[in-house]
Amino acid sequence: SFLFELWDFMRVRKKYWLFPIIIMMVVFGGLVVLSQGSAVAPFIYKFFRIETLRILGISAFYHDSAAALIEDGQIVAAVQEERFSRQKHDSGFPFQGIQYCLEEAGCTLKEVDHVAFYDKPFLKFERLLETYLSFAPRGFRSFKMALPIWLKEKLFQKSLLSKNLQSFDVDVDWETKLLFAEHHQSHAASAFYPSPFNEAVVLTMDGVGEWATTSVALGRGNKLDLIKELHFPHSLGLLYSAFTYYTGFKVNSGEYKIMGLAPYGEPSFKDLIIDNLLDLKSDGTFRLDQSYFDYCTGLKMTNSKFDSLFGGPPRSPDNLLEQRHMDLAASVQAVTEEIVLRLTRSLARETKMKNLCLAGGVALNCVANGKVIRDGAFERIWIQPAAGDAGGAQEPH
Repeated sequence: SFLFELWDFMRVRKKYWLFPIIIMMVVFGGLVVLSQGSAVAPFIYKFFRIETLRILGISAFYHDSAAALIEDGQIVAAVQEERFSRQKHDSGFPFQGIQYCLEEAGCTLKEVDHVAFYDKPFLKFERLLETYLSFAPRGFRSFKMALPIWLKEKLFQKSLLSKNLQSFDVDVDWETKLLFAEHHQSHAASAFYPSPFNEAVVLTMDGVGEWATTSVALGRGNKLDLIKELHFPHSLGLLYSAFTYYTGFKVNSGEYKIMGLAPYGEPSFKDLIIDNLLDLKSDGTFRLDQSYFDYCTGLKMTNSKFDSLFGGPPRSPDNLLEQRHMDLAASVQAVTEEIVLRLTRSLARETKMKNLCLAGGVALNCVANGKVIRDGAFERIWIQPAAGDAGGAQEPH
């Protein structure tokens, strides 16, 4: 009846030229409804937007600083600061990365609607304080070294970010434009939204964000809901980093060397790791026995009890690698693969979803990723190419 009345109105008013316009509005309106949350939604929305929504994502002040510019949900540019500074794992504010993103987008920073930072400093400080209180009086030396850094700058990162952004434009009140996302929320968003999936399980695994070390989110359309987390100090990323340190490589840098060293060894220490360092459940969740580690309160990853369990002190970076070190690498790699496979299998059974997205530093372990793909628990898998902290700059979709 509405269509007949509309036709009568146009016939009486002799406004037949309205007909194709109304038809186009109905078609586009239908597309908006049908495509809501899908990959084509940003293109549909552009027909109805007067201005482009631009969000700049920033990852900085820890390691692998980066910048990414998002326009109407689409990545225009994303880059690590080290590409310009030539400083590996550059952790400084990404001045050059931001400038590159703006040039690629053809806009100024003043034309950016929001700036999103990849984690929440106050939550991280909460974890620092609670950890030291839990282990007190142990760790006072480490706490004494960390506290001045936090009081000087890390607690005031909003002001620090605003100050750095003012170098691009002093007339903008950057503190009102700044947004903060939780670390694992940033990782999950950076993996799900650029993926080809409209629905997926998003598994994030790393060393630690604010509190989370492993998290699971469900992505549907434009929604991303966190459903479970494993908290610090129980961390797969930190377990892998402990063996990185113990075999003589640099933490947060040399983990890929452990993965590359693993094929030269035998996983002869796998059972020793699982029986002593881990309380591993069938669904892949676990707890680490902190009596073997020193990363909560000390200045090292492992302690003398760890040394006794694995037959000696950590390798000095100046010493040659021995077969024992290769076997240790093979063992922690095998344990990592076992944990990741238990996690993905249990999530596939629990959620009944067919798609999986992976993010976080552990998702850079391409050998473990290959095992997940071949395992077949999920039909399709998408891995954030910059799965580490640099990719966290891509969170503001």
